[in-house]
Amino acid sequence: MKQYKVIVAGATGMVGRKMLQVLEERKFPVGELIPMASVRSVGHTVMFSGKNWNVQELNEENIKKSGAEIALFSAGGSVSKEFAPICAKHGIVVIDNSSAWRMDPNVPLVVPEVNREKIFSGSKIIANPNCSTIQMVVVLKPLHDKYKIKRVVVSTYQSVTGAGQKGYDQLMKEWNKEKVESPKFPYQISFNCLPHIDDFTESGYTKEELKMVNETKKIMGDDSIVVSPTCVRVPSIGGHSESVNVEFEKPFELNDVFELLKNAPGVVLQDNPKEKIYPMPITAYDKDDTFVGRIRRDDTVKSGLNLWIVSDNIRKGAATNAVQIAEEWIKGK
Repeated sequence: MKQYKVIVAGATGMVGRKMLQVLEERKFPVGELIPMASVRSVGHTVMFSGKNWNVQELNEENIKKSGAEIALFSAGGSVSKEFAPICAKHGIVVIDNSSAWRMDPNVPLVVPEVNREKIFSGSKIIANPNCSTIQMVVVLKPLHDKYKIKRVVVSTYQSVTGAGQKGYDQLMKEWNKEKVESPKFPYQISFNCLPHIDDFTESGYTKEELKMVNETKKIMGDDSIVVSPTCVRVPSIGGHSESVNVEFEKPFELNDVFELLKNAPGVVLQDNPKEKIYPMPITAYDKDDTFVGRIRRDDTVKSGLNLWIVSDNIRKGAATNAVQIAEEWIKGK
């Protein structure tokens, strides 16, 4: 099998380290790893495949001389805006985990289980969607194909890890009754829930909530889908959870819904209330799949369905989805 030179930009961050883990676990054909980060990380090393790799500064000179074919970016929106086009200019396919390119009409926004074909649109930059959007559309896609979704009402319960290392550190310090310097969240997160993720907009919705609205339409390829989100930060670590209420245009039978989701790619059905079996962040932790349960009809509307969806936001919601896109790109070659 052909081996590839792979840049991981933001290699020392929480998602960057998880990308390295996922690349190794999934036996991605990395011939040479080129970890890159800001100048502060130069001199550090990262472990991959039993070897320490020196971290290089992310700059045009190093990108040009790398000879890389693929770059996985998890270094923030401003960094992606500057350096993703530079990689593309030098023939490198960029899979970007930030929000910088997601709504660019010339950049595909991809979840392989949903819209794999968009990988081959010709763009050298491919955007990884928001973590909370990814897990929802993986479950909704097969249902939309059969019953056509009219409306989605979603409330999220999002892990502190979605706010990066600082979010995780704040929770750990609060639990351990340590002083928190420069807290990530505006209020205590331990023993608390914050209905506030990202900045508020004039509409009253946060940017995180609007991501779910706009990204769902783009990924599913259907602007008629209406999405009403509320995003909440909770003191969990294993992953994001979502309460999803869906209204379809067509009638459905619950048995058919179970069968569709049981056979959907990337989806694990966990639904046995009598045995107290349902998805939870603690059981989704460090897994690549998206888990769905608590499936029941919503009798308040003509064709309504309730779902509970859980996925590890650092894996499927970020690192794994990016690696899957790279895997599909290789297959397409």
